[in-house]
Amino acid sequence: MNDVYKTIAGLREVAHAPWRLEVRRVAVILSNSRSGSSLIKHVLAEHPDVASLDGEMEPYLPLTHNGFGMNSDSDAIDALAQPDALADNLFADLTVPSPQLPPWDQLKMRWRRRLLLQFPLCFIEAAQLRKLDAALDEAMRGKQHTDATLHRAILTAVFRDEPWRMNFYDMQSSSSLRDFGLGASGYYDEPLKIEEPPFVLPRSFRREFTIDDAAHKVLLFKSPSDAYRIGIHEQLFPRADIQYIHLSRGFAQSVNGLMDGWLSPKGFFAQDLARAGTTLRIHGYSDATPFGQRWWKFDLPPNWRQFTQSTLGDVCLNQWLASHEAILASRVPMLRLGFEQFMERPAAQLERIGAWLGLSDLSLPARLPVTMATDIPTAQRWRKREQALLDMGRRPPVRAMMERLGYTMDPESWT
Repeated sequence: MNDVYKTIAGLREVAHAPWRLEVRRVAVILSNSRSGSSLIKHVLAEHPDVASLDGEMEPYLPLTHNGFGMNSDSDAIDALAQPDALADNLFADLTVPSPQLPPWDQLKMRWRRRLLLQFPLCFIEAAQLRKLDAALDEAMRGKQHTDATLHRAILTAVFRDEPWRMNFYDMQSSSSLRDFGLGASGYYDEPLKIEEPPFVLPRSFRREFTIDDAAHKVLLFKSPSDAYRIGIHEQLFPRADIQYIHLSRGFAQSVNGLMDGWLSPKGFFAQDLARAGTTLRIHGYSDATPFGQRWWKFDLPPNWRQFTQSTLGDVCLNQWLASHEAILASRVPMLRLGFEQFMERPAAQLERIGAWLGLSDLSLPARLPVTMATDIPTAQRWRKREQALLDMGRRPPVRAMMERLGYTMDPESWT
């Protein structure tokens, strides 16, 4: 496996960028999975003083010998391996908003690097890589004016022979694509996973991050797994001021969203536990899906082994509890923000975030995007599992955490 990671890292051609000590400002969103962190990041990433990744840090961890099965038995990481190499991958992915498309050679390289993370074994051979380059060149021959049209043209060209692969991309970016099915297995069934689906797409109207940005831009990161590894950004950027935002969402909405994601055939396949010699026996998941004995979804808390034979509801509830317990136990200074507060008064909450990060003129898009969703957002979706979630709410640890996070136990307030 390490040889494959090494090959993929080589094909991505990431140059060394010795800028770690130049970075002065970093913002990290800490949250539970299914908390709305992708939406918050999307809004903040459009500010001209913010540099951000197209996705998360996660796929760069195995490429640099970090994470589960390498230097950890979970998503928790104490000491980073190869921090310089990890930073190089981050700098290569970081971009800043721009009113125009970057030069095609730069955008093509970003697409090539991203696709090597998403379907690595499709492009690992020299002939496959040449075919990929030709498809990318073909897609850019037409005149593309928006992210959506460019994304559609590139995905159509790259996956002309296997169009079903396009359905493993985030629905917001590929919403105009018709349903091509999910391949022979009917679910995500790749022999090697680096990036977790739903896959992100390179944002087009962005420019490359440069050393001049290091001292002036806010580097924005978000990943729910960061809840278990608070301190790694200090290791990556030892001279930076690290500012944290603690984003929460009530347990009912979070657990319901997690359960939907665990059952989805398209996304959130985080860890292939068959490679670790573990077989899952999660009631309501392992016995309900063809992938349920093998794939762990979403974040992998340090206590995950205690839940390999639990119910799916308990697994998801533990993910909600464990993340917030870890965040609160860190005692780092942070801005506390409820996703429900943001959705109710987005402008006011955005002003709070701007004041915390020292960013002026943060603005909302005309329409808030739908990102990493399993279904069209609707009010009180949690009620489809109403009784089970109400029963969970009677448990003392749940009530205690809800109180610590500032939530009421009145179900009518759970939006």
